[in-house]
Amino acid sequence: MSYNYLPLDSKWLHFQQVIKDLLDFNQLVSITFDAHEKIIACRKYLDEKTSLKDQLFYGVNTGFGFLQNVKIDESQIEQLQYNLLVSHACGLGEEVPKDIVKLMLMLKIKSLSYGHSGVQIDTVIRLMDMYNNDVLPVIYTQGSLGASGDLAPLSHLSIPLLGLGEVYHEGVKMQAADALKKFNWEPIHLQSKEGLALINGTQFMSAYGMYCLKKAEHLLEMANLIAALSFDAFDCVIEPFNEHIHKIRAHAGQVETAKQLSQYLAGSAIANQPKSQVQDPYSFRCIPQVHGASKDAFNHVLSVFIREINSVTDNPNVFPEEDLIVSGGNFHGQPLALVLDYLAIAMSEMGNISERRTYQLISGQRGLPLFLVKDAGLNSGFMIPQYTAAGIVSENKQLCTPASVDSISSSNNQEDHVSMGANAATKCWRVMENVEKVLAIELLSAAQALDFRRPLKSAPIIEQLMTAFRKEISFNEVDRFLHQDMKKAIQFVQHYRITSA
Repeated sequence: MSYNYLPLDSKWLHFQQVIKDLLDFNQLVSITFDAHEKIIACRKYLDEKTSLKDQLFYGVNTGFGFLQNVKIDESQIEQLQYNLLVSHACGLGEEVPKDIVKLMLMLKIKSLSYGHSGVQIDTVIRLMDMYNNDVLPVIYTQGSLGASGDLAPLSHLSIPLLGLGEVYHEGVKMQAADALKKFNWEPIHLQSKEGLALINGTQFMSAYGMYCLKKAEHLLEMANLIAALSFDAFDCVIEPFNEHIHKIRAHAGQVETAKQLSQYLAGSAIANQPKSQVQDPYSFRCIPQVHGASKDAFNHVLSVFIREINSVTDNPNVFPEEDLIVSGGNFHGQPLALVLDYLAIAMSEMGNISERRTYQLISGQRGLPLFLVKDAGLNSGFMIPQYTAAGIVSENKQLCTPASVDSISSSNNQEDHVSMGANAATKCWRVMENVEKVLAIELLSAAQALDFRRPLKSAPIIEQLMTAFRKEISFNEVDRFLHQDMKKAIQFVQHYRITSA
């Protein structure tokens, strides 16, 4: 097998494989020979079982949801699966970002690769062909309750198999039928159970969660570096990062954060100069405790998602070796809904404390000019970026109302408890984007403040950050159009990578 392909089978995928190999390096995907054989064996077993006329299997030869007891004639099986996909493709809202669609496709293939879903091999091969040829279905953010699987989003993911719906190919939106013609692909003729296998599952929530974790990992790293810059810019006391303080509390994230901040500030002339104050505000003094708690939350959420993306989440599940077809509820998104809410709260707090540091920096304390500008009064300086950060932080607080505490009955009360994990997923992503903006505003403010400390130097890694940042955004001598600076700062936060510590 080519190393250009990410192999998909029952072996576990890990975080770096997904966020680095698949997304950052545009790796292609392929099921392994072992997965290929399991899929074929499962389909053969299912065909043998459904040839027994007197047995009913949910979603295989019956209706769905509340219509579970309605027997479907063998001659109508393909129509049943077709009807399921087209009737459930009811998404609305914004289009799901391309990278998340790619993750959804890969995760659906991964889930089917275990050989517990009963799909035909042609269906899995077509999904791989779509991924590898950049044929990405148009999917919408609204429509899933996060319980019977992500029904509407996964239906939009699947209807291009039938030549329906829309796709993007090489960045151009087109009818799925036209994409099939371009590649000489025939529409898939769905066999029994396949519709359910495709749309029962948590791949919408899982893809959003993995993408949020990818963003969160970078933001956690940048938050520590930007906080270290702010720490020196505000001329803070270094003692709160002493390792002995953190050993006696010993939360892993706290200990790690304190160590990292100490490394970032090592060799700083500003940090080592005598201080007039004994203590600093909590937004500086308690960075290890606050940032560290969010890092611990990240690690917990990541562990849940890694387990989820390596699971089978459709229904019913087929076990050829045990001679079992079992209907259950692996599609229920409760484990994901809870941790998506948790991740949103944890990352929102990174924005909360960041905005407080920005507020302190513009307050006119510690020898810094009011609003970080010369001739304050004539110039408003960095007054209003803090307003923007405050507004964004407030929005995050509203977004952090947990989706997972809600439920609403559906399917004539057959599906009477749902996770709302899809809503948790989409608003978690909005929180991520907001935290990125708040950190960018802190960086913009802290860089301005540090330049007022010159000719004193900070630590090498912070000076390296400053040099890179000043190539993009110059020191603010007098009032100017700060919106452009803020946009550039956001892009800088997105793309900057820490090269040494």
